[in-house]
Amino acid sequence: MKKYRVNVNGTSYEIEIELMSETEAKASAAAAPAAAPAPAAAPAAAGEGEKISSPMPGTILDIKVNVGDTVKKGQILMILEAMKMENEIMAGADGQVTSIGVTKGASVQTGDLLCTIK
Repeated sequence: MKKYRVNVNGTSYEIEIELMSETEAKASAAAAPAAAPAPAAAPAAAGEGEKISSPMPGTILDIKVNVGDTVKKGQILMILEAMKMENEIMAGADGQVTSIGVTKGASVQTGDLLCTIK
């Protein structure tokens, strides 16, 4: 076990982390109860181009674009609510929206595909 002191928003916490071998980690994962799979958001084929993924877990409050729309770098694509805050998901490049992988009200996890721009 290793002890660390972590500062989060000005509050200091002491944590302990245990290093597990790969075998122990696999055994622990196999013994844990499997979580029910989350319901899939609207299935959409991943389009070609730059993939825009969720930076954090949250809920999609609004989708400001449609497939086929032309967008500019920095344009707001979606509003993601996370930790009671509304976060703007913006286009990273100019292009055309080739797919949207979520629906309004969908729950997303970090790294989930939101849309693609080509």
